[in-house]
Amino acid sequence: MCGAEVTPLPDTVLRVAQALQAHGHTTAPTWLQSAARTAQEAADALGVALGQIAKSVVFRRSGPDGDTAVLVVTAGDHRVDEAKVTALACPVGTRLGRADAEFVKARTGFAIGGVSPLAHLTPPVTLIDQSLFRFDTVWAAAGHPHSVFPISPDALALYLAAPVADVTVQAPVP
Repeated sequence: MCGAEVTPLPDTVLRVAQALQAHGHTTAPTWLQSAARTAQEAADALGVALGQIAKSVVFRRSGPDGDTAVLVVTAGDHRVDEAKVTALACPVGTRLGRADAEFVKARTGFAIGGVSPLAHLTPPVTLIDQSLFRFDTVWAAAGHPHSVFPISPDALALYLAAPVADVTVQAPVP
């Protein structure tokens, strides 16, 4: 060997890559040298604007029929407005709350810091924030803190078959 060991990609990244291929997406996930568990870390690693990071925020909707994951995909420079998400994703008799790491992993199959917007184990209720559409290309987690993929907001909305809405607070995150 020449000293360069080949390490197989984690199953979660392969699952995302397969989902992207199934949609005809031609760009494979990129492996980053350092972990990008936050939108800022991802933007720094990629050399892009913070808003170009499509962050996946998972909430827990609780109701009489059990708990459901609610996924909000928004720009890295915006903060999700839970009241807006509740109005759009919570029927009468349900409530929205924070999802803990165990719930996120069980429902999505991804650990916090690497939650992809697609290829979840259990399909979530999904909303895409309109703030992503300021950019031609955004970058999303590909199932692992070291892996991301580029995508247009239009393609992301198409792949997720999710509505686009205003689900963030008015002022972007500083």
